[in-house]
Amino acid sequence: MLKQKYQFKNYNWVLVLVVLALSCMGVLFINSADSSFTSKQFVGLLFCAGVMFFLSVINYNFICDYSRIFYILNLLILLAVKLFGVKVGGATRWLNLGFTRIQPSEFTKIIMIIFVAVYIQEHEEDFNDWKVLVKLAALCAVPLLLVVIEPDLSTTLDITFILLAVIFVGGINTKLVRRCILIMIPLMVLFIWYIQTPGQILLKEYQVTRIMTFLNPGKYSSTTAYQQENSEMAIGSGQLYGKGLNNNTISDVTVPDTGLVSEQQTDFIFSVIGEEVGFIGSVLVIVLLAIVVIQCLIIAHRAKNISGRLIATGMAALIGFQSFINIGVATHILPNTGLPLPFISYGLTSLLTSMAGMGIVLNIGLQRHY
Repeated sequence: MLKQKYQFKNYNWVLVLVVLALSCMGVLFINSADSSFTSKQFVGLLFCAGVMFFLSVINYNFICDYSRIFYILNLLILLAVKLFGVKVGGATRWLNLGFTRIQPSEFTKIIMIIFVAVYIQEHEEDFNDWKVLVKLAALCAVPLLLVVIEPDLSTTLDITFILLAVIFVGGINTKLVRRCILIMIPLMVLFIWYIQTPGQILLKEYQVTRIMTFLNPGKYSSTTAYQQENSEMAIGSGQLYGKGLNNNTISDVTVPDTGLVSEQQTDFIFSVIGEEVGFIGSVLVIVLLAIVVIQCLIIAHRAKNISGRLIATGMAALIGFQSFINIGVATHILPNTGLPLPFISYGLTSLLTSMAGMGIVLNIGLQRHY
């Protein structure tokens, strides 16, 4: 299973070049945001690129054969985070390895994509049986619960949306989907009402504040909404062509009295992009991210089996959802969350997950059926 003859004429160099271009742009923008992170991100990029190329020649079916083992290891690592994790900003999301810190919830994304894809392939004939669906829901709920109690609601929702996309493409009954949507709409209204009641227990106070800030930004403009409003100001100040690299005077927190956007190297990297390279540069980044998503979907369409199709679809959903959420937060069209911009934001765990996923997708493309 590990040994496989490939037609390297099918190697998707467009996807490789776009991913590397985005990652190199990320190093430049991170250097502008905070140069103390540059060398670590650059070394991480070299390592992650090596992982991508290595996985691109490893038969993805071989990886799928061990999906259950990866699932169990993922649960153990998430439990280790709860027991031995590093607490930063009130949340325990990281494991300290001595030479670096990792965020295991990032690995959960790709592991669950593979696990769900294999599960659906194994139940191709009876996937819409309620017992099969309930079992899948329970298996997905366990790692999601471990992530949400870190607490990390944004990553939990991100993984949920990604897995829902995989399940939808996997062939779930559309009638069931419509029923779920009809149920979810009133539940969302009830949820918004409930979290505003005194003594609610579903969310942390800061999570409620972020949601309410999004729904009523004027009320919180001088407190929790200022970060996103300053991000908007930084992006707008770049105008059409931007101020040039290393000229992010609004988004750079290292500049006294003008650095108004915190976490600009991670969650708000798009504010640096907008300020430094303007509207044209921002559109270019969005187009490159869209190309990654489209290439993943093309590979999914040509995949030789169900698991390959669903893994490639899951990676397309991962890149697409996270890009939309990150840019949506930076431009203040979505509530403030803590999700990185794929390939660009600082964070080696996130970069490794994205690059590893691209490596697996490249291998799926190498084995396409036409």
